[in-house]
Amino acid sequence: MVTIPPQPWPTGLAEDVEPLVRRVLAPNPSPYTFTGTQTYVVGEARGPDCAVIDPGPADEAHIAAILAAIAGRRVLAIMCTHTHRDHSPAAAPLAVRTGAPIVGCAPLVLSSDLPRSDEAFDTTYAPDRVLLDGEGMRGTGWTLTAVATPGHTSNHLCYALEESGALFTGDHVMGWSTSVVVPPDGDMGDYMASLEKLLARDDVRYHSAHGAAIERPRQLVRGMIGHRRQRENQILRLLGEAARPVSGFIPEMYKGLDPRLIGAAEMSVTAHLLDLERRGMVRQQDAVWRVA
Repeated sequence: MVTIPPQPWPTGLAEDVEPLVRRVLAPNPSPYTFTGTQTYVVGEARGPDCAVIDPGPADEAHIAAILAAIAGRRVLAIMCTHTHRDHSPAAAPLAVRTGAPIVGCAPLVLSSDLPRSDEAFDTTYAPDRVLLDGEGMRGTGWTLTAVATPGHTSNHLCYALEESGALFTGDHVMGWSTSVVVPPDGDMGDYMASLEKLLARDDVRYHSAHGAAIERPRQLVRGMIGHRRQRENQILRLLGEAARPVSGFIPEMYKGLDPRLIGAAEMSVTAHLLDLERRGMVRQQDAVWRVA
């Protein structure tokens, strides 16, 4: 079980995390957001312009804290990694206040009868420009390049800060927890491929939307890939013992799990099962899974 560190947290404060980056923590802690969503302001502290990454929830106090971190600079872009409600709703009101365009991930509105264990999608998100893999934004002394990383969501982007070697990873890679992959939009096969894509890069540091900066990114990504392969092997071993519904995996695979996270665990197992089914290794009938 993940333990959220004791308060006080630096909610609402602009923290300098590297020369071109300031971080502002939103007041939305939860079992899925850790101490809250982290918004990043990218640009020279005394420069004329900047970009905002993951503006977060449409909370007036948080928007005011972002404006304070901008410190009068012109905002060239408001950039979202994806459109869960803890990441993108502040984009529209911040655009009104600053006159900046909303640039980045594609809009996504998902209709599903499945219960969600993570944040629902932001139906208000309306970008002025969608970035494709390798496209980006440039300002005075800073360059941000989009890195397509589907898996957590189908529209997830990371952003590489070319001048420092940092990568803003949104929810794709976080230091405090593994990412939740929730079907039908979340896809475990895509998620694993995106992890392999990051492993092949040479980023020196990750700034995620939740938790501390990651100073050994490739080591963490390698461990995350190994963790997911271990989960996959657990599923196949358990199915080798007996066919079972998704709920039947949780007591064995997630011992001591916070009851609030059972839904997320079931969605993660489902994502693994659907990936294994596509690969012809398992099959389901009447909500019961078995070895193919």
